[in-house]
Amino acid sequence: RARAAALSMIPTSTGAAKAVGLVLPELKGKLDGVAIRVPTPNVSVVDFKFVAKRKTDIAEVNGAIKRAAEQQLKGILGYTDHPNVSIDFNHNANSSTFHMDQTKVMEGTLVRVLTWYDNEWGFSNRMSDTAVAMGKLL
Repeated sequence: RARAAALSMIPTSTGAAKAVGLVLPELKGKLDGVAIRVPTPNVSVVDFKFVAKRKTDIAEVNGAIKRAAEQQLKGILGYTDHPNVSIDFNHNANSSTFHMDQTKVMEGTLVRVLTWYDNEWGFSNRMSDTAVAMGKLL
């Protein structure tokens, strides 16, 4: 820290991994993360790696993401096959958009996925969804 932020990538801590444990208690203490601040005005990326319980492949991982994005998480989770970059996700209403061509599977169980998000815009859209749902209860 304390150097030219506009010219630097800055590793720092993040509470995101701990927050996942609060929302999904079965994951508490099982993941960690780091934030790298970069000189862009908006949009973040998660480079997530995990060990699958059983052997899998890229098609299965991407298929599961695509099904979720088209069904139960439609409008919340997205996916793309295009060669996007961060600016392409500015004001994207999804909470997260998976970059399908970045999915990797090594030795059948080590899985890597990449997902983009505009934190403020996605969060605002989820709050709007919440307000609509609450309004239906009145």
